[in-house]
Amino acid sequence: MTKILVTGGAGFIGSNLIKRLLLTKKFKIICLDNLDDNYSVEVKNRNLSFFNGNVDFKFICGDILNINEISNLDEVDIIIHLAAKAGVRESISNPILYNHVNVEGTKSMLTFALNKRVKKFIFASSSSVYGINQYLPWNEESELCPISPYAVSKVYGEKLGKLFSESSNIQFIALRLFTVYGPGQRPDLAINKFFHSIINNEPITVYGQGNSIRDYTYIDDVLSGIVAAIDYEKSSYEVINIGSNSPIMLNSLITEIENVCKRTAHFKRMPEQAGDVPTTHADISKAKKLLGYLPSTTIREGLQIFHDNLYQSQ
Repeated sequence: MTKILVTGGAGFIGSNLIKRLLLTKKFKIICLDNLDDNYSVEVKNRNLSFFNGNVDFKFICGDILNINEISNLDEVDIIIHLAAKAGVRESISNPILYNHVNVEGTKSMLTFALNKRVKKFIFASSSSVYGINQYLPWNEESELCPISPYAVSKVYGEKLGKLFSESSNIQFIALRLFTVYGPGQRPDLAINKFFHSIINNEPITVYGQGNSIRDYTYIDDVLSGIVAAIDYEKSSYEVINIGSNSPIMLNSLITEIENVCKRTAHFKRMPEQAGDVPTTHADISKAKKLLGYLPSTTIREGLQIFHDNLYQSQ
């Protein structure tokens, strides 16, 4: 069986990815996560509890900055590197920490991959690397104009991957993920906060006039892209957009959530925040060509699933 090390596997994307991989019965999974308290550790422990008793799953509570904690691992075939300090706004107030964890942590994991002769390294990059590039939709050749330390850290992660790939036999694939949402999403992200506020008849905080546009991508579609990257073998280095190619304005998103909840939102308007880009829009033609990637969940369908899951989990 192929052995995969997933960093950040206790989080939203990571835990859902591990579920998908274990269901195939083709992989042994090692999850490395330091259970950072940037949001409730209870949520992460609940994510991990799904794998209790699974003989093909192993959890290591450890830090990507300290590869000594995993130096005794047996052969690892693939690393899927999801661990990072997340959040554009938070990175502006603490840029040194974001650089340390996201850049040095990625370098640490690439060094581990080199030492262990890992064949493939899949890196979770971000749509934020495009920043304020106004030429939409963005393709992988678009100019990168990052406007936050978080975005810059992801650019450096991609560059480190290219360097290691060119100097070794590691295949490096950077997946630029566009605003991933779905059941189990981090509690600090917009869709999760909006649902809970509207359902509880509390005001939702909206920065600016609600005219920002995002290419929201449902978790199952993102997982399909990652799984396809596991199978991809045709080149040693690639950067690939994973989005929906169906951007929606924030005000329209809120209307969709109101319709799903059958309730009216109350607003608390705040000034626009530093680091937020006005629009994201993914050109996914490269992902379709190389990975056979074809997102199938509309925003309306994804929001309905999110809503239904909230009530099932109560």
